[in-house]
Amino acid sequence: MKATWNGAVIAESDDTVVVEGNHYFPAEAVRPEYLRDSATTTLCPWKGRARYKTLVVEGAENPDAAWYYPRPTPLAGRIRGRFAFGPGVDVRD
Repeated sequence: MKATWNGAVIAESDDTVVVEGNHYFPAEAVRPEYLRDSATTTLCPWKGRARYKTLVVEGAENPDAAWYYPRPTPLAGRIRGRFAFGPGVDVRD
């Protein structure tokens, strides 16, 4: 799987975990130079608290387009250490 945005490959891996239609990429498959910290968090009743990152590619920003669960609940343990991507990010084979 490959996640791209604004002409850049953000993440690429053959090892993704699909949860609720989102591909979660291993952290080591994500290019950190495109991620900027965000203060945004959300709470999912069964996955836990998500933290977000803003994508930044060649000066363009996609706020809160990447997220991860630093301490997922036991039910969602398989997404620990993984990132998913949202609005505007193309995720495909």
